[in-house]
Amino acid sequence: MKSVAVNVLAAASMLLVAGSAMATGMPELAQKSSCTSCHAIDKKLVGPAWMDIARKYKGDAGAEARLIAKVAKGGSGAWGAMPMPPNSPRVSDADIKTLVKFILSLSK
Repeated sequence: MKSVAVNVLAAASMLLVAGSAMATGMPELAQKSSCTSCHAIDKKLVGPAWMDIARKYKGDAGAEARLIAKVAKGGSGAWGAMPMPPNSPRVSDADIKTLVKFILSLSK
């Protein structure tokens, strides 16, 4: 019985480590702003992977301004049926701009 409990605790610990590893590489600002609830850098969660966003908009001169507006105001349809909720005023305009610049830098 004791070994079963140890195995369960070990498995739970591994899940916690895996969960924190998903956020590894994310800027602290993204974690603080709750972006990691829906987004990961390299895989789709609720929303698209940030690397996929960066690839989609690579070379698009107006992408930064459009993405800043979408993150601030929210929207839907670009990545499926799940809407992106508005983040402004909870997240400052300056922080949104910083996050969008980081996302777009992932395509380099």
